[in-house]
Amino acid sequence: LQIIYELESFLIEITGMSRATLQPVAGSQGEFVGLLIMKAYHDKVGNNKKTVLIPETAHGTNPASVILAGYDVVQLKSDSRGRIDIADLKEKVTDETAGLMLTQPNTLGLFEDSIEEISELIHSVDGLMYMDGANLNALVGYVKPGHMGFDIVHINLHKTFSTPHGGGGPGAGPIAVVNKLINYLPTPLINKVKDRFVQDYNVPDSIGRVHAFNGNFGILVRAYSYIKTLGKDGLLAMTKNAILNANYLKKKLESKYLVPYSEGTMHEFVLSAKAQKDKGVKALDIAKYLLDFGFHPPTIYFPMNVPEAIMIEPTESESIETLDRFADAMLEIDKQIDIDIDKILNAPYSTPVRRLDETGANRNLDIKWKDELQEG
Repeated sequence: LQIIYELESFLIEITGMSRATLQPVAGSQGEFVGLLIMKAYHDKVGNNKKTVLIPETAHGTNPASVILAGYDVVQLKSDSRGRIDIADLKEKVTDETAGLMLTQPNTLGLFEDSIEEISELIHSVDGLMYMDGANLNALVGYVKPGHMGFDIVHINLHKTFSTPHGGGGPGAGPIAVVNKLINYLPTPLINKVKDRFVQDYNVPDSIGRVHAFNGNFGILVRAYSYIKTLGKDGLLAMTKNAILNANYLKKKLESKYLVPYSEGTMHEFVLSAKAQKDKGVKALDIAKYLLDFGFHPPTIYFPMNVPEAIMIEPTESESIETLDRFADAMLEIDKQIDIDIDKILNAPYSTPVRRLDETGANRNLDIKWKDELQEG
């Protein structure tokens, strides 16, 4: 209980919020919990809210969480700089707007620099600002979500604080909220009474427990240890290195790969393999060939406003040797297109299984439980 209490305190300080819960065990579950809190607030104060605004660059779990929480999705356009189109936002904010789900910095790795105006617009209709904290590792120690007008923020502990993200888990997605939303948090809350830590179930308007026990506790301990070990100066260095690594890679690759939204890159950037596709090699082919260079391929075809997208997100932990090796691999793949395109199209070669027929696999599922069901 002490670890939970102290980790919550760290996250409150980092985000500029008032209280937190560590129960959610994924960013996606954190989103859902945040939206349930949003709905509980509007129901309690009597607001007739029906929609949640989401940028077109949002993570796919955002609209899914909105629908699960009982709201309709309204999509926002991006402007020519890759940020929210403010004119479009002004048109779509109504009295029925429950809130805005915004990743900050956004999925293109760009800081939404009109955030104060955006927050003011949402708050003008008593909407709530929700921050998808998937990219919090670009802000820690420099900018607090609470200072930007956010009311709810989820934190991907499994990415921001030491545990490698991706691969299906494990994860942890705590939620932090401003003062007026504390009474809607899941129970129990952990409080300190004199020198003891106690579980408090007396939270009048709580949405209830959202996960058994105390969340994904192993990940909580890792995040707690990481923050305690680094301290304030170390966390600043973490953020700085994440931003530096992304910009270093972007500089090395932009001569051969298009970066459509390049101004203001923070912790990640999104390449377009459109020029490579014009020569016969898609983003998928590049991802497959990267396996032969010993790299787990980055996310491809997302966000969808970048054609043949390849999302490069090195985080703070990569050494310059690894970054150089990755850049050399990407440049070599581009070079190989003009030398031996079939080599790329038939990759990978060094994996336990070669390239799979993914379309065929999706259409003709071969799953054990399906066969057993048919036999039964």
